[in-house]
Amino acid sequence: MDDPEDLSRLLKKLKSYEGRPAGSGRGKDPVNAPMIRHWCEAMGDANPAYAGTDPIAPPTMLQAWTMGGLSGPAGRATAYAELLALLDSAGCTAVVATDCEQEYLRPLRPGDVITYEAVIESVSARKTTKLGTGHFVTTRMDVRAGGELAGTHRFRILKYAPAKSDRASAAARPRPVVNRDNAGFWDGVAQRKLLIQRCDACAVLRFPWLPGCGGCGSPEWTAVEASGAGTVFSYVVMHHPPFPAFDPPYAVVLIELAEGVRMISNVTGIAPERVRIGMPVELEFVRVDGGQLLPVFRAPAARVAR
Repeated sequence: MDDPEDLSRLLKKLKSYEGRPAGSGRGKDPVNAPMIRHWCEAMGDANPAYAGTDPIAPPTMLQAWTMGGLSGPAGRATAYAELLALLDSAGCTAVVATDCEQEYLRPLRPGDVITYEAVIESVSARKTTKLGTGHFVTTRMDVRAGGELAGTHRFRILKYAPAKSDRASAAARPRPVVNRDNAGFWDGVAQRKLLIQRCDACAVLRFPWLPGCGGCGSPEWTAVEASGAGTVFSYVVMHHPPFPAFDPPYAVVLIELAEGVRMISNVTGIAPERVRIGMPVELEFVRVDGGQLLPVFRAPAARVAR
């Protein structure tokens, strides 16, 4: 669809969905300590505020209390489904989640009964990205506890028509985003060093790089070099969707370093189907297209030959 008049008519239809309901309902369970504990164990978050006799829920759990599980959400709205169907009919058959934003207004505590209302907040004009051309759709969910607004969750997707494959650029990988918070890490990579942060106040190690300590809040820290030894904490083998820069199947791995922090990387020297949780790995640096140096992890030779 490239005719300007057709595009204008489509955008007018898409815009008519702004402000319409995208779902509402009541959380299937009140806020409760077991779910808080399971979440913190999975995330490795030992903040004492989330434990004890009077815990609060981690703020990032905001949307978790509204999820419907395998049986689906408590309330559905047809407007959102209609909007997605309209985009499908316009050729925007692919979808990718782009980002989410959360605003926390008050802590949630065990016993709080959660209700939520979601609306289609905005539909963008036609946008062209490397993935293809389409429209960004933003939904806003207002989460309430006992009728009081506790937080807002915005979720944004791109519904797009996939761009045609360009073999000339097939080898180009996305480049890491370097900013003032993580520039020291990439400076270390350039020197073939894997640097993590140590809080100057409480000595807790952390990764990825952050401007302040998540435990004590101190903004003072020191960069320390990791040994490079680690184990596979978790992993997923990617088969689909294909991405021009990578050749599936490949393993995306969560590595637990000997120092106790975790980082996402790749494991080399072994077929992806042979990666296992608990497998020891060793740091190495590899250059990819354009000379970009990246830290990855190699399975020991004895493991590969087995």
